[in-house]
Amino acid sequence: MKAVGVIPARYGSTRFPGKPLAPILGRPMIWHVYQRVRQCAVLERVLVATDDERIIRAVREFGGEARLTSREHRCGTDRVAEAARDLQADIIVNIQGDEPLIEPGMISEVIEPLRDDPSIPIATLVREFEDHLDPEDPSLVKAVLTRDQSVLYFSRWPIASGWPSSAPSVAGDVGSPRTARQSRSHCTYRHIGIYAYRQEALAAFSSFGPSLLELAEDLEQLRALENGLSIRAVVTDYATQGVDRPEDVEAVEARMRELGAEPQAVSLSGDL
Repeated sequence: MKAVGVIPARYGSTRFPGKPLAPILGRPMIWHVYQRVRQCAVLERVLVATDDERIIRAVREFGGEARLTSREHRCGTDRVAEAARDLQADIIVNIQGDEPLIEPGMISEVIEPLRDDPSIPIATLVREFEDHLDPEDPSLVKAVLTRDQSVLYFSRWPIASGWPSSAPSVAGDVGSPRTARQSRSHCTYRHIGIYAYRQEALAAFSSFGPSLLELAEDLEQLRALENGLSIRAVVTDYATQGVDRPEDVEAVEARMRELGAEPQAVSLSGDL
């Protein structure tokens, strides 16, 4: 079963224009993402899908593959769908272009459900919602799951929020007592924006066009759920550290230094 990784990279981010080319330890962010994705042995090919020639030049300069896509796409998955239209692949993995610390193992995890079960059209990753995180933070997307780990809903706002802060123990999945706090932790997860699509599911997703829930929450994955495409979640132990705003770069660089990365001379194609 052939799997291809596609990294959507839009130049005109509202909060961080030129983000894919932002220097991180002297190299453009898209370089870091691309190099880490290439380490995943289950991907036969990796390419960047972008709307800007500057990103095309930067990717090709370091030996990567890039495709120019329309500037009209309102979400990364539509950009991925355009780039993947003629790819000879069974599974397309959508890997966010602002995750310079992505672990190759995450890609293997998200592909596994589609390889194990031919009835699953889409898979994604979630983590248990860590206690130190603020559930009111709209940049942290929340997910609630069914017992078989299919996604019921995604939201930027607290969901499954009816659990009281202190309450008698409640029944667990297999009849064992569990506190209300533990129950809430069990049913609410933090979404990690990496997806594996069957080729036909990706094409269907793009053909639907933006949905009402997608627009209301500003979450593209709701388009799939609203149109009857199920999403299987994989609970991962991997943590990520993305770049949403310019101030996030410093934290990512600090983490990279902890991992032994060395600064490089800046070399970017095009003007930021």
